[in-house]
Amino acid sequence: DRRTGEAVAGELFGGVLGASSYTYAEAAPSQELPYWIAAHVRMFEYFGGVPEILIPDCLKGAVTTPCRYEPVLNRTYQDLASHYGTAIIPARPHHPRDKPKVEAGVLVAERWILAVLRNVTFFSFTEMNGAILELLGAINHRTMKHLGASRQELFAHLDRPALRPLPPNRYEMAEWKDCTVNIDYHVEVDHNFYSVPYQLAGERVEARATTGVVEVLFRGRRVASHPRLT
Repeated sequence: DRRTGEAVAGELFGGVLGASSYTYAEAAPSQELPYWIAAHVRMFEYFGGVPEILIPDCLKGAVTTPCRYEPVLNRTYQDLASHYGTAIIPARPHHPRDKPKVEAGVLVAERWILAVLRNVTFFSFTEMNGAILELLGAINHRTMKHLGASRQELFAHLDRPALRPLPPNRYEMAEWKDCTVNIDYHVEVDHNFYSVPYQLAGERVEARATTGVVEVLFRGRRVASHPRLT
């Protein structure tokens, strides 16, 4: 903190592609959902495409209810996956071998990002991520001795052709809420009220709220859409 001199803790988000080990990383204030989702959006744009499967850890931004066989995904994270046309298969708790590429990527980040920047002082996460982005370029262009090629070269031949194209629009962060329609056929979202068809009074619906719009869905079908009130 430039004003107080207090050190502010952050966390490092990392993503690694499976065939080439092509790596992305950025710093964020925490693992909270908005930062988790925004990091994915920037990662896809850095890769220039979307992989068919994501294998995340079981943090709260990804998994609401961990389970060996049928984990319950965070609704917003699932919405992001639908927008980009990818699937999410979380790693099992305490099973790092479910995602060996990213476990190795953590070591790479510790040695070639955190160690390099350990004596540098930053005054914002934007400033820090600018430095991380420069180091990522060096990591991805460095020749790996055991393969005789760089991550960038392998990415161009293996992963890049297999990625799905990015959709026309960036994903916009959406919050989800389960609601019961009141007798006056309105639902409450963030202390404001929005109308739905009167036939749905008493029914359970889902509200999807972005920065500017609130949509109401009944059994997966949109039944109302309103500008978001503030």
